Amino acid sequence: MKARLVALALALAAPLVVNAAPYTPSGTCGPFPKVDVAVPAGYCMALVADNTRGLRFPRRIVELAPDRFWIIDMGNWEPRQGRLLEMTLNESAADPAERVRITTLASKLDRPLALAVGPDGKVYVGEAGRIWRTPATGPVVQEVVVDKLPDSGAHPLKEITFAPGNRMFINVGSASDACRGAGNQPAMPCPEVEGDTPRAAVYEAVLGDGTPALKSLKPYATGLRNSVALAFVGDTLLQGENSIDYPDAENPPEELNVLRAGARYGWPYCTGDRQVARGYEKKADCKATEAPAQRWPAHAAPLQLLAVPAANPSPWAGQVLVAWHGHRPSGQRVMALKVDAKGHPAAAPAQVVGGWNAAEGVRPKGAPTGLTVDRAGRLWIVEDRNKTVMVVRRESK
Repeated sequence: MKARLVALALALAAPLVVNAAPYTPSGTCGPFPKVDVAVPAGYCMALVADNTRGLRFPRRIVELAPDRFWIIDMGNWEPRQGRLLEMTLNESAADPAERVRITTLASKLDRPLALAVGPDGKVYVGEAGRIWRTPATGPVVQEVVVDKLPDSGAHPLKEITFAPGNRMFINVGSASDACRGAGNQPAMPCPEVEGDTPRAAVYEAVLGDGTPALKSLKPYATGLRNSVALAFVGDTLLQGENSIDYPDAENPPEELNVLRAGARYGWPYCTGDRQVARGYEKKADCKATEAPAQRWPAHAAPLQLLAVPAANPSPWAGQVLVAWHGHRPSGQRVMALKVDAKGHPAAAPAQVVGGWNAAEGVRPKGAPTGLTVDRAGRLWIVEDRNKTVMVVRRESK
């Protein structure tokens, strides 16, 4: 018995192992272990769940009701490893193990990413090749809304966002990094951005009542390498561009784009502020492409844009939060972007969560992938590489 008690005490004292470099708690943040990451004054960041709760590669999170969240866990980059999870909280439970419960609602999903509540109140899930919806209560019923989307190549993941008029915008990422043809030479023209069904584009779907729900689907904006960060704010469709992957530390910049119907945004010929991409010198004319609304640090890797409702009781109400996922120093943080009444950017992004570099015995390198702000104004973050659910909340007085 004594040996068992010693083993239990050692287990409780050990840091929560998330990956090779674990988070080591430093006190508490609400009812959960506090982690040492830079957050706004008066706030703290807590580790709510990790791989010990079955998380493998979480990428999106939404709140459906107080203390009830759904999570997309992609599993890994192999097909059919994804799951839709439900996380419920009981923060007042005396036993820490009872404060979080995670259950599987659907499994064998194909590289899922998108997770959003639609204007009809249903939850929409974006797999690599399709978008489906289900009621937010009761058993999950996968009603396919859009099917047979391109699911091959380097960027198969789908992100969605909704706009008035029963419109849903969908990312269809490029199949390659920089559109190389035979002999690894730049393709001119690039076949991925040509024709009636281009890749490297954002598509506009119009939905209706009845079955099938999809009334129309067409390209909306093109020349967008991988639009896994999309948000409709005011009357504006915003896109965070993951740019061509140069080995340079400072180039090319990531982009924040204001998307317009029919506009071309440059990939693979142009990067940044209408600069000709490498390999397309003296071949491409970037003057006719759209310039970005903002240039962001190279390799920041914006993986989600989250529009926070103006009525939300948080410091980020009316702003757009951005998950900068990149493994280089420009990433590993969450930023906040002020926008005007139309949804256009009104200032440079400001850091909300940072100081997330790897520190032995303290924390792993941050990998924020998905965000949501709940009804109480708390910021929830999921990390894919570290297999965690985090929350940023006010410190207890």
